[in-house]
Amino acid sequence: MVLGIKFAPLFIPLRRRLQTSIVLLFTNFLIIVTVVSMLLLYLLFTRYYYISLFYLCWWIFDQETCVRGGRRWNWFRRLPTWRLFAEYFPVRLIKTADLPMDKNYIFGIHPHGILCFSHVVNFWSEGTNFSQLFPGITPHLVTLNLQFKIPLQREVLLAIGACSASKESLEFILRQKKGTGNAVGLIIGGAREVLDTIPNTMILTLKKRKGYAKVALENGASLVPVISFGENELYQTMHHEEMTIVRKIQEKLYKLLTFTPPLFFGRGIFQYSFGMLPFRKEVFTVVGRPINVEQTPYPTDSQVDELHEKYMKELTNLYEENKMKYGYGDIPLKIK
Repeated sequence: MVLGIKFAPLFIPLRRRLQTSIVLLFTNFLIIVTVVSMLLLYLLFTRYYYISLFYLCWWIFDQETCVRGGRRWNWFRRLPTWRLFAEYFPVRLIKTADLPMDKNYIFGIHPHGILCFSHVVNFWSEGTNFSQLFPGITPHLVTLNLQFKIPLQREVLLAIGACSASKESLEFILRQKKGTGNAVGLIIGGAREVLDTIPNTMILTLKKRKGYAKVALENGASLVPVISFGENELYQTMHHEEMTIVRKIQEKLYKLLTFTPPLFFGRGIFQYSFGMLPFRKEVFTVVGRPINVEQTPYPTDSQVDELHEKYMKELTNLYEENKMKYGYGDIPLKIK
């Protein structure tokens, strides 16, 4: 340690270097797509303008793909880089019950975390062997429609099986895409939950979020609670209480942009004290038992409330059954 900074050893196995490189690429992907967008804009004013025009035409033509089941490339999801991504932390996917392939599912994924590392590697890739654990089930982790407006980023998201989180998109997956065996991965707490990403806590935004229950009833999709133990520990966050000025600014930004920039830090490439890389801490993603849901085309508010309460109870049970195994023994679950 020098001047309070803990440096990494000079000689580290090549595989660990590769793991760090892959995660570094992921954490800086927004910078990469920003540069690509600026390059496309620049090319408009050069003799290579046709490249940008061609991409613009494709971008317009392909706008509906994210709400029509996506365009996954299974070979891309199986690249060895995803295994390295999972090994960095490492992330482990834990199965507690079989999921029959003659049904469709909505995976309620908790918590959001800062950058959703475990959710990405579990449901957007084969880095943790999802298809081996749940044969016949095709996962579709959904995200904000805004993500599919960004050049290059949208192509990568579609390749790994991402879809829009709009209701139209969810219903297409659950009703029209290859019958059964489809699973929507929904981070129910959404971007709002990012503000409660605090190490050694499990605070979920869920009580007033009932849209998932209504969609499940309308489509007869079974609900599956999923908890990632350790996701909140991947960064050190600067938490601000509800009434502080910083928290109020974050809340305003959330209402304006539908997402909010959290204040956080991790480790660096060559030192462990600060930086944008996540800490190397184990994450255990536990997939719970399915809650069977009978299709109800026009559910009443009371039916939605009943299913919502049942889901929260099952989620709580899943947490209580597994918290001792995965280092959360003295951490209470808070649902707000």
